[in-house]
Amino acid sequence: MKRDDYITWDQYFMGIAIMSAERSKDPGTQVGACIVGSDNRILSMGYNGMPAGCDDDDMPWNREGAALESKYIYVCHAELNAILNYRGSGNLKGARCYTTLFPCNECAKAIIQSGITEVIYLSDKYQDTDSTIAAKKMFGMAGVSYRAYENKHKKIELEL
Repeated sequence: MKRDDYITWDQYFMGIAIMSAERSKDPGTQVGACIVGSDNRILSMGYNGMPAGCDDDDMPWNREGAALESKYIYVCHAELNAILNYRGSGNLKGARCYTTLFPCNECAKAIIQSGITEVIYLSDKYQDTDSTIAAKKMFGMAGVSYRAYENKHKKIELEL
């Protein structure tokens, strides 16, 4: 008889997003994303970090200060990196994006344009910001569904 205590697809893919976040060199926030096709095959992964070719040691990681002295104007978010890392043929139409943090408005635009139709997120800690409110508005208008990750199987505990 087969075992019945295996993890769900949601646990598997969110676990990969969490592991991807561990690659981030950001000292403040590590975010990971995993894009999955309708057949439950991983299409791409990404994490937040500086663009390829930009030396992490020469870039600012500050959260405060002038725009050019903080990380925000430079860092490429996990969801965008996952979309840009996709090397398959065609587009991401109908795919799901598992992400450890609800996407910002800029990533929401990329998610919509790429054809991803569902976002599963672990944390929505910026839910009251204009960026997240705008992202949810655009998702609603474009027909992209989103839901909070629910760990229904207690075998593993996933934390941000």
